[in-house]
Amino acid sequence: MNPTGNRYHRAILHVDMDAFYVNVHLLAHPEDAGIPLAVGGRPDERGVITSASYEARQFGVRSAMPTAVALRLVPRLKVVPPDWPRIRECSRAVMVVLARYGPLEKMSVDEAYIDLLDAADPPATAAEVRERVPAETQLPASVGLATSKLVAKVASDFNKPRGLTVVPPGGEAAFLAPQPARVIWGIGPRTAERLAALGITTCGELAAADPARLRAAFGREADNLMRRARGEDDRPVMPDRGPAKSISQEWTFNSDVGDAATLRDYLERMSAEVAEQLRQENLLARTVRVKFRWSDFTTFTRQRSLDVGTDEAATIFRVAEALWRENWPPGRPMRLIGVGATGLVAVEGRQLGLGL
Repeated sequence: MNPTGNRYHRAILHVDMDAFYVNVHLLAHPEDAGIPLAVGGRPDERGVITSASYEARQFGVRSAMPTAVALRLVPRLKVVPPDWPRIRECSRAVMVVLARYGPLEKMSVDEAYIDLLDAADPPATAAEVRERVPAETQLPASVGLATSKLVAKVASDFNKPRGLTVVPPGGEAAFLAPQPARVIWGIGPRTAERLAALGITTCGELAAADPARLRAAFGREADNLMRRARGEDDRPVMPDRGPAKSISQEWTFNSDVGDAATLRDYLERMSAEVAEQLRQENLLARTVRVKFRWSDFTTFTRQRSLDVGTDEAATIFRVAEALWRENWPPGRPMRLIGVGATGLVAVEGRQLGLGL
């Protein structure tokens, strides 16, 4: 029991905005509501889908899909470009609302964790958050409440859109049991295939697996997989404290991506987002960093320092693309890609050049 007397020893809320980029577009273009709609790049420029409306998703359109493929699936699909300044503005408005409820850890422009341990009634607070966000921002959200980040994130995706899923203390394993093993953090396509070869396709089957058999296949990682399948995850909510030491954007693909044009498009997009945030916070970056994650969840970063600080999207992208090209074996599927800026300093003047 916590000091408020509720029965949660940990109460973590995951808030995930519903089709965020699409709904930001609809704020300015309500006439596009109810149609198959996607935010993404142009098909003649090998663009990709960033976000799709639920009407488009019914036909199989999804994020990271080449726009040309999406249009073949749905010829009447309306594709619009992302409005990055408006997306940032709406994200800030959402986070202002969320921060009222407890310590906030922002994960991206459209998702965050909130520590609700001090709430007198966490489920009631979760329901309030789900209603308050659209009431103040006109943007719908889904929320999941649980005792861990892992289960809260799965819960927020359980009943989209505008979903509210509460997993009570002690109910984590039962909630996860019927769901595909892929919902568990750390299980990508390759790991899922190896589990399937052992006859394991659901979280319940993974949680109940023979430990010795699993260790023979996965070594020391076997115990971690079983714990996560039971919903055990002790990662705390980590609220932002003090001035930023780095600014980054990253994208986890629903399906691993090995297409160079698609990955380059995401790098350029994230570089622009990082640059915009640098300008908003009146900062220059002296180091550009790229984050890689392969399909087997191997993760690493590579970085390069600049002779002078920058907040220019073109410069950040130029360095990020060079790092990516140097470290990405062409065609190798990527689970996640990210762009970051570190070595941040306050703006005292404008940059004069670039050192590579």
